[in-house]
Amino acid sequence: MASGSGSRVNKDPESLLRLGLPIKNKEVRKLQASLEGIKLDIGSKRKLAAADAVKKSKAFLVGKDADKVKAACRDPSICGAIIKDMVVKLDPLADALKESQEAFQGSEQERTALDKAYAAQQVVVDQLTALEEQLIPAGYKRPVPEEYSDLPQLHGRATVEMLIDKADKSTFDYNGKIVPQAKLVMVIDGYTAPVTGGNFIDLVQKGFYNKMEIQRSDGFVVQTGDPAGEADGYVAKGSKTVGNGKHGERLIPLEILVRGDSTPVYESTIEDEGRGGEATVLPFSAYGAMGWAREEYDPNSGSSQFFWLLFDSDLTPAGKNVLDGRYPCFGYVTEGADFLSSILEGDVIVSAKVVDGGENLVQPQS
Repeated sequence: MASGSGSRVNKDPESLLRLGLPIKNKEVRKLQASLEGIKLDIGSKRKLAAADAVKKSKAFLVGKDADKVKAACRDPSICGAIIKDMVVKLDPLADALKESQEAFQGSEQERTALDKAYAAQQVVVDQLTALEEQLIPAGYKRPVPEEYSDLPQLHGRATVEMLIDKADKSTFDYNGKIVPQAKLVMVIDGYTAPVTGGNFIDLVQKGFYNKMEIQRSDGFVVQTGDPAGEADGYVAKGSKTVGNGKHGERLIPLEILVRGDSTPVYESTIEDEGRGGEATVLPFSAYGAMGWAREEYDPNSGSSQFFWLLFDSDLTPAGKNVLDGRYPCFGYVTEGADFLSSILEGDVIVSAKVVDGGENLVQPQS
C-alpha cells in the first residue's frame, strides 16, 4: 500500500531486518526485491506477476549475478549450497501459484493454493536471509565510541522468546484461535543498535523482565520495563559517560543509526543534529517495532523500559513519523505480533529468554 508521500511503506519486519544487514551487494538486493515482491503479489492475487517473479528469481540464481554473490561470501561453498537449495525450493512456490491460477476465483481451492504459496515463499526468503548473512564481513562489529565500552554491547543479532499471561489467567484470541498464553519472538539487532541491543539482551539474560507486568497499553504502544519500587529502571553501576539516574538506574545513551552512516549518532536526536527527515536503518514502520523508552527531553534517560509499536504506518513513512530519529528502534517482533493488540496493562511476562545469538553479547571489561 502506498503511503501519503506516494511511496510504498515497507511494513515487513523480516524484510526490514534484511535491509538492515551491514552489506553492500547490489546483486543480492535485486534478488531480495524480486523474492519479497512475490509475497505482495500473492496478497493482492496478482498471480501472473508472482509467477513471473519466480521465473526471474530462478534465472538470477542460475546466472552470473548469483556467481557474483557467491564470490562476495565469507564462504562461497556455503553460499553455493544455499543458492542451489533456493532453486529447488522455488518449484513448490511455482506449483502453488499454478494451482491458484487454475482454481476458480474466490474458491476454497484458490485459498488453499495461495496459502501454500505463502508458505513456500517464506521458505525461500528464510534461505535468502541465510545467504545475506554470509555476505557480512568476517568479524564485523558496528563501531562504538570507546566511551561506551563500560556498557554491554551486542555485536550481531540475538533472538528473544517472551511468554505473557493474562492478569486474570484468561485466554488470548490469536487470529480467531483461543490460546492460553501469548508468545512473542523478537530479533534484536546489534548491527544497528549495539548499545541499546546489548542493554536489552543483558537484562533478558539477568531475568530482569521475568514476572514483570505490562505497564502501558493504549493502542499506540505496549510498554514495560519499570520495576517495582522508586527506581524507574534497572539499578546497577552506570557508565562513566552517561552515569546513573536519580534512583541509581543504569542509563544508556540515545543511539540512532542513519542510513548511509558507518556509526550511530549518540546522545542526540537526528532532528537536533540538523538531519531531520533522514531515514534510519531500522524504521518504526512495522507493527511490533521495538523502541527504547526515555524521557522526552533527555536523550540519555533510557534504562530498562521499552515498547512495542502498534500504530499503522501507511501515512507515516520512514523518517516522517514522530519516532524515527528520536527513539532507537532496536528490533522487531517476527512471530506473534498479532498478540500485541490484546496484551493489556497488568498482563504478566512469565519469562523472557535468549534462544539464539546470546554469544554475541559482550560484557564490559571489569
